[in-house]
Amino acid sequence: MPARPLRTRPGHPYALGATWDGAGVNFALFSEHATGVNLCLFDAADPQRETHRLQVAERTDQIWHPYLPEARPAQLYEFRVRTW
Repeated sequence: MPARPLRTRPGHPYALGATWDGAGVNFALFSEHATGVNLCLFDAADPQRETHRLQVAERTDQIWHPYLPEARPAQLYEFRVRTW
């Protein structure tokens, strides 16, 4: 993973999934039982290579939602959810 961290902002709880707004990407995930969420980003040229793992801090009710101003459409991502 790179040393340079990505900037994140709180984002919005809707729409769920990844939404490009012309300047960055809002990510939103509903989880009734999550105690923590990480947003993992992957390299498009090598989808097995994780480039960033970001702890999601922003939550509205049961929706976790970071905004990444540096992300672009087609960003490969996954959420990793803790339930303990």
